[in-house]
Order: sequence, then structure tokens, then C-alpha cells
Amino acid sequence: MGVVIEFKNVTYTYPLTTEPAIKDINLSIEEGKFYGVIGENGSGKTTFCNVIRGFAPSFYKGELKGDVLINGLATTDYEEGQLALTIGYVFQNPFNQISGVKETVFEEVAFGLENFGVPVDEIERRVIDIMELTDITHLAEKNPFELSGGQQQRAALASIIVLEPDILVIDEPTSQLDPEGTESVFKIIAAMKKAKKTIILVEHKVDLIAEYADEILVFEKGHIIKRGITQDVLSDMSLLEHGVQLPQMARVGSELIKRGVKLDYIPVTTKQATEQLQQLLGKESK
Repeated sequence: MGVVIEFKNVTYTYPLTTEPAIKDINLSIEEGKFYGVIGENGSGKTTFCNVIRGFAPSFYKGELKGDVLINGLATTDYEEGQLALTIGYVFQNPFNQISGVKETVFEEVAFGLENFGVPVDEIERRVIDIMELTDITHLAEKNPFELSGGQQQRAALASIIVLEPDILVIDEPTSQLDPEGTESVFKIIAAMKKAKKTIILVEHKVDLIAEYADEILVFEKGHIIKRGITQDVLSDMSLLEHGVQLPQMARVGSELIKRGVKLDYIPVTTKQATEQLQQLLGKESK
């Protein structure tokens, strides 16, 4: 897999502040991988996303030191709007993603394609396909502002996915959703993973991150303090001392090991925990 995003000694400071929001980041993001981004509030996760999509410094201004490369080209060298065809960004609050100029969900999903001058027949085909994928076909004639939070988030995802970006940057898409809405959004994200999109997901619901992510990036005070494959990072109990949330199964597994239960490893998902318990029961029955 090739590298699609590179951070080389990157530090970014917002205007009117003296303390950098992210500091000395050196990182390579590989094509087709799913990266979960975790850490306490204010640790630099959203800034990291804004730097990837070029909004820092182009929109937020401030000072960017070092180089952020997307497909080998610095974000500062892209023409205005050009990155939007490569990187799809999904906001934490779907309300912020709605244009406000379209009266139906169908038109809202099509809006970006219209702006890029895609032929009408292709727009219709792509919008229909994406609405089916995101399960919002039945909402096609609804006003975007009349949707529930979960429906709005699916519509927001559809409006980005329809542009067919290779990279998806998704910032806490389920923070305002109930379990049903959360599940519907993660079904879409899972479909994008299956389609081999490069995904960078900021998410506090770490049990879901454990299910889907290939690698984890852990932020603290603007630094990446740990990164690696999901199993290794989310089973590292020392991260609790840094205020990092770990999966429920990992905490339970760690406690069982402390109490003398001989697990092969600390599970980070329900599936792993179930497999370990079945193995234990199988050994005891012999």
C-alpha cells in the first residue's frame, strides 16, 4: 500500500494563541487503511483533521510549520477547492454540513456534483446509488432540516461519498446520535472500508473503533503519544493514566488476568472476549 498522507515535522498554532494545537507530528497514512483517532477533548484531534483537509491554515489562518503532503503534494500548493475531490470531510454536527440552499435531500446530495460540473445524467445515477447505500432513498423528497439527527448524518455522509473521494476524514459523526443512529452511520463507514477508502475517524465510542479500525492514533496535548495496530494500542492499560478511554472488553480482560484468569491476550472486542471465554470453558470441560 502506498502512502497518501504525510506529516513532516508539523506544528500548527491557531491565530491569537501562543500554544500550538498540534506539535511535531511525523506520520504516514497508508492508502486503504482505517485509522481511529482517540484522545481527550482538546488533545488536537480536530485540528489534526483540519490540517489534513487544508483548512488549517487556509481558512483558520494561523501558523503551519512543516509539511503536510497529500499524494505527494503539499496542502498549501493545492488550488482552492481542489482538495475536496480527494478528501471528503464529515463534520461532527451534520447541521453544519447542510448547504441551506436546497429544498430536498436528493438535491442536497447532488449539490456538490453540480458545483463540480458533473453531467446531469451522471449526477442522477450517482445520487440514486449513494442514497441506496446510505439508506436514505425514502427521504429523497424531504427537506434536509426536517430530518432526525441520524438521518441528517447519513445525508451528510451521502453528500460527501457521492463525490467519490479517495480519503474520508470523519470527525465524531455519532457524538449526538442514539445507539440506532450510531449503528446506521457505522454501517456506512464499514461499507467505505470494504470499498478500500482511506478512512481517518475521530470517535469517542472506542468500542466501535475497536471493531473497525486497522490502526489507532492516540493524541495528548497536541502530540501523538502512541500509534500502532488496533489490538496493541487498545489493550495498553497504561493509556488509562493519560485519560484515554479503552474498550470495555479490554478493561474486563485486564482485570480477569490480574485475578489469575489465564487469557491468551487482552481482548478489545466482544467477539475476541467471547472466543477467549469459549476456549477457557473448553479447557475446563476436558
